[in-house]
Amino acid sequence: MQAIISEMGQAAGSLRAFCDDEPAPEADFAWRALEEIDYGLILVKPDCTFHHANHLARHELARARFLRVAGDRVVGQTPTQSDEILRAVTAAAQGRRQMLMLRSDNDTLPVACVPLFQPYEASGGSVLLMLGRQPGIQNLNVTFFSRSHGLTPTEEAVLRALCEGLEVQDIAEAHGVSVCTVRTQVRSLRLKTGIGSMRLLVQRVASLPPMVPMSLTLRTPAPAQSGL
Repeated sequence: MQAIISEMGQAAGSLRAFCDDEPAPEADFAWRALEEIDYGLILVKPDCTFHHANHLARHELARARFLRVAGDRVVGQTPTQSDEILRAVTAAAQGRRQMLMLRSDNDTLPVACVPLFQPYEASGGSVLLMLGRQPGIQNLNVTFFSRSHGLTPTEEAVLRALCEGLEVQDIAEAHGVSVCTVRTQVRSLRLKTGIGSMRLLVQRVASLPPMVPMSLTLRTPAPAQSGL
């Protein structure tokens, strides 16, 4: 998340174009690029007025678990959460980056509030809300990595489980097989990928560029009450 925030800070000059009433063509292309990032991105004004969201953010807003659009503003699920969000966005609009931890039942959504203006500019610019990656949004990088190395569907499933931090015993129980079977699949992963350490293999997968399913981009519903 911190690496993404740093990159977005460097791109602040380009993203400021989205605050204009009539965005420049390059701004449109920039947002198309951001559609491919597997983090939800929401652009808001200093008062939390909704301006734009990429498809993963629209997906999150439509579910309305942590954030939603009420009228023309991004709010939380309770007045207290909404006040917390507004305070963080206001601080970010003044140049102070913020991190929110929004909670809904037993789930948590980290939200980074990033100011979109350069230090030498006046404060009060728009703020980018960067949502933490949520489970259930499949990234295609593991799929393409598996195909390029000739992994079987079962081996790909084991690799995904390892990348999620599961131990061999946990994977065996989840797949209904023996630990010995999983260890055999792990050995096959090492042979096919040419990476002898599972730790290095997981690191390699983690460094792959994100690839988000096109179907999600095309079918993500608009957030309720957003007017999108």
